[in-house]
Amino acid sequence: MKDFSNQISNRNADRDVEITDIRTCVVDGNFEWNLIKIETDAGVTGIGESYRGGGVPELVDYTKRFLIGENPLDVQRLYRRIVQEMSGHGGTTGKVITAASGIEIALWDIAGKVLEVPVYQLLGGKFRDEVRIYCDCHAGEAYAVEDGYTEYADADAYSPEAYANEAQRVVDMGFTALKFDLDLEMDNDPDPFNGRLSNGAIEHKREIVEAVRERIGYDVDLAFDCHWDYSVESAKRLAHKLEEYDLMWLEDLIPPENMDAQTEVTKATKTPVATGENRFRVYELSDLIYDHGVDIVTPDPTTVGGLGETMRIADRAEENYMPMSPHNVCSPIGTMACVHLGAAIPNFDLLEYHALEVDWWDDLHTRDEPLIQDGYIEVPEAPGLGIELDDAVAEEHRLDGTDGFE
Repeated sequence: MKDFSNQISNRNADRDVEITDIRTCVVDGNFEWNLIKIETDAGVTGIGESYRGGGVPELVDYTKRFLIGENPLDVQRLYRRIVQEMSGHGGTTGKVITAASGIEIALWDIAGKVLEVPVYQLLGGKFRDEVRIYCDCHAGEAYAVEDGYTEYADADAYSPEAYANEAQRVVDMGFTALKFDLDLEMDNDPDPFNGRLSNGAIEHKREIVEAVRERIGYDVDLAFDCHWDYSVESAKRLAHKLEEYDLMWLEDLIPPENMDAQTEVTKATKTPVATGENRFRVYELSDLIYDHGVDIVTPDPTTVGGLGETMRIADRAEENYMPMSPHNVCSPIGTMACVHLGAAIPNFDLLEYHALEVDWWDDLHTRDEPLIQDGYIEVPEAPGLGIELDDAVAEEHRLDGTDGFE
């Protein structure tokens, strides 16, 4: 069996650092944000974030069995050690990779602080000084998430006018790119199981897209997300219906498991198609990219394996002249990790922001100014991620029944 434990005997004393503790805190935002802190004997602490949801803190805690005492500067070796040590726990995919993603981000933060450079420099350097953000929006009170399921609002919340009004509001905030959810409760009529859209459901979606386009024009980039709901034939019919509106992309039209079906949908329409957020590691995305089964690839760095693994995916996408726009539903910590990634990747396009309804989102970090300014985030020059968590705010919003950092 491969052994990714510390085999290093030659290292300068100023980089001879050891991990002393790994801790987690679940912050109850619009999602459950899994934050991670890694402490070292050098007095340097790294902060990271894993994708939302349950089970991650327990897996992170398990890694202390073999990561305590390791050198945090060997970021890629330690990521591979997590995969290797936990391979018998389903560790080549799924929640183990999600937990490893947040740990990996925290290790990059430590490495940057110890070496006194920003993370983007460790990833290979900078292609851009700021990263453009697209805002994930909701139409009025149209959407709520509670324990991982969707609660639909009244039908009026899904009127084309409601979408158009929200689009105008967000554009007025300075965003130049928007995304809305296009999967609706009416999609389940007359059958809630087969994923087939009625003509009326498709026409209603077309009216929503048309209303938003008429309100904000074509200088604002516009995307819609369908959350893996539809059959192949319905996905094709919907994508064809929306071709005239020059969308930035139509996202996650069909369930994510079947790459051949995904390729069939993508190649059947002029509407750009995006997917990738719920795949794990480069191995689950390579065929999709090389077969051009997607137009814009959207891995989530806090899910897929961290920043290094996302860069491997970006390399394959670049080989195929394909842009990458990471999925991101994180707190400011995971968001800033993605900003460094965006700085270091040539084929990076936009980064998602999905916390417009969380009015204390910026309170979680210690900067004086909001991270997002006129639809962009400036790439920080401070060492590491260039952002620090406000522990008191994290504690204030800590999920009941979970541990905190304080």
